Amino acid sequence: MASPQPTITQLRALVAVADHRHFGRAAAGLHVSQPTLSSAVAALERTLGVQLVERTTRSVLLTGVGEEVVRRARGVLGAVDDLAEVAVRAREPLVGDIRLGVIPTVAPYLLPRLLPALRDRWPQARLRLREAQTATLLAELRGGALDLALLALPNDEPGITEIPLYDEDFVLVTPAGHPLAGGAAVPTAALAGQDLLLLEDGHCFRAQALDVCREAGARERSALRAASLSTIVQMVAGGLGLTLLPAGAVGVEVGEGRGLAVATFRRPAPHRRIGLAHRATSARVGDWQLLADQFRVALPGAGLDLIPIPADGPTSPDPRIIPA
Repeated sequence: MASPQPTITQLRALVAVADHRHFGRAAAGLHVSQPTLSSAVAALERTLGVQLVERTTRSVLLTGVGEEVVRRARGVLGAVDDLAEVAVRAREPLVGDIRLGVIPTVAPYLLPRLLPALRDRWPQARLRLREAQTATLLAELRGGALDLALLALPNDEPGITEIPLYDEDFVLVTPAGHPLAGGAAVPTAALAGQDLLLLEDGHCFRAQALDVCREAGARERSALRAASLSTIVQMVAGGLGLTLLPAGAVGVEVGEGRGLAVATFRRPAPHRRIGLAHRATSARVGDWQLLADQFRVALPGAGLDLIPIPADGPTSPDPRIIPA
């Protein structure tokens, strides 16, 4: 006789507990009662013969094996969700939930310009957004918690397919009175000896900017790292140093009356490539290509200094591009 197998309901219950670290909130998220959720987790523990959750009066903790089961359960649930949507996707594209993760140096600048166009073209698509750093997005993509990630390419992740969308130059932001303020065709060598303000560890844009600093001989003010581009720009306005911005962020972060100036670099300027990433095994690969096409169509009207990459353009990165 075959041994009992975990059910999808039991796996969803465990993952919800892992996400919320609280049985009540996990139950509410799944729209079931707390006793029903608790019973599902207990049944899963009996099926597997191991304790997955440590229950205390104040908190919920996963055991070591519980963490491993949750990681694998996310992959199983992602595959099940893909399977359940195959028939719907075959009948009509871009219907239902699309779980999109976006890196912080793209989300606030690009999405407000692109999402209205997507909503007008595909009103039946329900976009669920998640903003996080690259490593987190890739982990959630591999585990099935996300369908897509919008991030800097390439990442060379096994089992992940990348769709290039656009290239974006870096620009130099300085105090208004700085010798490089407002310059055009500035050589990167002009950064030699300058103090540059960068993002904290974990941001892919930090790694890209660091490569520019090393090549040019600039110094990082490591004691003044920040969690967002907005904070860094404010520190530049306060005269604490210079910084690099992706060109698409300039319209939001650098405005008149802030005591800031923008300089552009000599061609070929340091830049990055942004694109979509999805699991190669996804049942919705056609949808993701369609979504990429829609993004490319909307980019020219987004009012950002971006260079769209045609759908039939090169899939390998430009050798000038700094890897993510």
